[in-house]
Amino acid sequence: MSPDVEDAREFYGRVVGWDFQDTGDDYGGYVIAAVGPSAAAGIGPAPEGLPSAWTMYFASDDVDKTATSVTENGGTIMMPPGDVGDLGRLFVGADPTGAVFGVWQAGTNIGAEVVNEPGGMIWEDLRSPEPDAAREFYGAVFGHTFSPLADDVPDYTTFHTPGQEAPLGGMGGMMGSPAAPAHWILYFAVADTDASVAAAEAGGGTIVAPAFDTSYGRMAGITDPAGATFWVMQDTSQPGADEEG
Repeated sequence: MSPDVEDAREFYGRVVGWDFQDTGDDYGGYVIAAVGPSAAAGIGPAPEGLPSAWTMYFASDDVDKTATSVTENGGTIMMPPGDVGDLGRLFVGADPTGAVFGVWQAGTNIGAEVVNEPGGMIWEDLRSPEPDAAREFYGAVFGHTFSPLADDVPDYTTFHTPGQEAPLGGMGGMMGSPAAPAHWILYFAVADTDASVAAAEAGGGTIVAPAFDTSYGRMAGITDPAGATFWVMQDTSQPGADEEG
């Protein structure tokens, strides 16, 4: 959600490398961020009084049933289930620790079509002051299973769909930010983290975590000019991955 969709298009086009597909007047100025023909994310106008922010959506085969499960397990419904034309059906909720998320039931639009490559979402982190309670909630509502990291980061686990070894993201404590409310963090893959950081600074963004190397890739935390925070990550795990030319 952004107070100025056109400004957001220009900023993210330069930082993440997205193209954009208009959805027409029927959807109130909402645009689909894309890599070529494939949808990666969406940007729409923020309702008056609400801050600019990214919202992560889980997939569901039945959002009404999932919404009921959210309330039964201590969560809150912030926007009740509703249709988005023939594109799909959604609701927005919050877990018992306060982190906001969305749920999407696909119609003609399945959601993200490109992931784990430049321009696509590559990771999701939940930061919560009560990670155990959060894991209990997401396990009950979505059936997630959890695995500790090999390096034993305190309070941090990956989460998975049932029976799947590959992680979807991570859930853990506040990691040094105890004053912040519970929240989800989205990571987008980019071809060059340092180039994305430079583009963000030139476009009026703020670097909240300067680029640094990890065993998973080169990362940086960015807040866009309207105040929405996200992370970018360049996969440097493959030979030659950091040798563009």
